[in-house]
Amino acid sequence: MSQALQAIRGMNDILPDSAELWEEFEATVRDWLRAYGYKPIRMPLVEPTQLFSRAIGEVTDIVEKEMYSFTDSLNGEQLTLRPEGTASCVRAVIEHNLLYDGPRRLWYMGPMFRHERPQKGRYRQFHQVGVEALGFPGPDVDAEQILMCARLWNDLGFNGGGNDSVRLEINSLGSAEERAAHRAELIAYLEQHQDALDGDARRRLHSNPLRILDSKNPAMQAIVEAAPKLLDFLGDASLKHFDGVQAVLKDAGLPYVINTRLVRGLDYYNLTVFEFITDRLGAQGTVCAGGRYDGLIAQLGGKPAPGCGFAMGIERLLSLWQDLDNHREQSAPDIYLVNQGERAQRYAFQVAEHLRDTGFAVHLHCGGGSFKSQMKKADASGAPLALIVGDDEAAANAVTLKPLRAAQEQQRIPFDQLAESVGDFLFATEEQDGSL
Repeated sequence: MSQALQAIRGMNDILPDSAELWEEFEATVRDWLRAYGYKPIRMPLVEPTQLFSRAIGEVTDIVEKEMYSFTDSLNGEQLTLRPEGTASCVRAVIEHNLLYDGPRRLWYMGPMFRHERPQKGRYRQFHQVGVEALGFPGPDVDAEQILMCARLWNDLGFNGGGNDSVRLEINSLGSAEERAAHRAELIAYLEQHQDALDGDARRRLHSNPLRILDSKNPAMQAIVEAAPKLLDFLGDASLKHFDGVQAVLKDAGLPYVINTRLVRGLDYYNLTVFEFITDRLGAQGTVCAGGRYDGLIAQLGGKPAPGCGFAMGIERLLSLWQDLDNHREQSAPDIYLVNQGERAQRYAFQVAEHLRDTGFAVHLHCGGGSFKSQMKKADASGAPLALIVGDDEAAANAVTLKPLRAAQEQQRIPFDQLAESVGDFLFATEEQDGSL
């Protein structure tokens, strides 16, 4: 007997009970994005490796250690499972000239891949919702995206206060010139404390020093806190943009804090950056991160245009959401159709298709079994109504209707009256449930 195969570590199956929660979340997300005028886009899971090395940067943990990259044995191309969605989305926008007639609001949802150590809220195959607004230069879109996220938290019920809350942190990265001036002073400052830097900080000192400011190492915190702050290097235009974002947030009454250590560390990011954070997920507390990336389109070979976007981890959000007990119960069919006998089974298929044609969800029992065992399964299905078809019903061109959740007698209904009778019963049941 061969050994059973298992899923790759950190790449998880989403089983039916959980998948229904995912579908409810995804439906909520689609309605939310539609309300803000965003259109869906779908990109391949596999992209040229060069796309991510150019977009994310060669000297980053993602490119150096986390990407699933391989050589296509058929043609020798260097390919990578996408580790994030922004680069893929921007590549598609450039390739198909989507900005030819003006700015675009786009969104996508799907799996990403990073070779990290699996832990709660961080998996090797994980899923994100990504939102990108391309061609909008002003602070209005930055602020709108932040308010969008706050509305989603409300839609999901994350606004109860206390540990249920998701809080907002913002910062500005200024312009490339302002970051260069800050970078020079930051490196000079860190070099004075080089003996106290950990291994990651030493490695990043001259390649990606902004990332040192985001260190979670307790031994580094005093050094990081005293480091030169990028906000002190911002010029009038950058400060005006940042003030514009804050004005909208204040008008909306959305609380936030300015976190001067909130950085991205990639050259194409500029101006606004933001994160929504919770205390309920331990070290993986960021559920949504975003910001402006006005340099990325040009960096990937397109005509220069501004961009702003964010991504949120679906697994992390679902970890929060499933504990709130405010989503709908698992779905159940309207009808469980019980049948026994060869003639009855053929007739039951006609009944089931007729009812589906009129809009009802029908679970047709397959696999045989006694009426008693089938009725147990009907009851366990959660359906409010069972329809019973035996050879007698098939001969009479009728169906026996048996309520499963109400104290009512079963009754035989002619086929041509079945859809109307089922509809009346389900409507009365919904009315009764709504009045309780």
